[in-house]
Amino acid sequence: MSNIVTFAGANLPTVQSLSTALRKMESAAGPSGVVILKMDRTGHWVFGADQTEVEDGSQWAVNPFSFVHGFIAWGDGEVLGEKMASVSDPLPELDAAPPGAKKGWETQVGMSLKCITGEDAGMEARFTTTSVGGKRAVQELAVEIATQVDKDQTTPVPVVTLGKEHYQHKSYGRIFTPAFGVLQWVSLTPDAAAPAAEAPAAAVEAPAPAGRRRRVTV
Repeated sequence: MSNIVTFAGANLPTVQSLSTALRKMESAAGPSGVVILKMDRTGHWVFGADQTEVEDGSQWAVNPFSFVHGFIAWGDGEVLGEKMASVSDPLPELDAAPPGAKKGWETQVGMSLKCITGEDAGMEARFTTTSVGGKRAVQELAVEIATQVDKDQTTPVPVVTLGKEHYQHKSYGRIFTPAFGVLQWVSLTPDAAAPAAEAPAAAVEAPAPAGRRRRVTV
């Protein structure tokens, strides 16, 4: 595996600015074809409209400039409103929640990743979460990146595995939460066109690769 990861998109910020921006996650409550990545209620990582399972052991490069925070309003299974901003910017200002929003505005954080190994290599994904465990996992990863940047600005990109943890809820039983295990740190070259990893932009539900086992989230 190359020790350099390239993310698409011109005019990325300087690596020197990463530490300050990413540490904001600690207190925080593009191209087409980007898939939505999430962990389902059974603890499986899935992506896309068909809820295709992520390949076991796959490795993902996290775009260190992609961390966002903000708010989302959910209706009955659909997004009624979303206000997100880079963690280098203040949280978006809120007005009244959209009519029908079951919980009003909920705090949301997120980031973008790209698979760099296995049959999904090259696939770009966006991960956002409103759950307590999910936000904690994203926040902890952001702080890890900030710490790495403080030590070595030449390798700000974490290559991670998509893991899970769980705890027992007295009412809902076993609750699964995301866990991002950092395997190594690699370089970022914003102007190259290497296939290792490009920065995801707006998320679009792209179809899963043919022949993959699909599962339906319940």
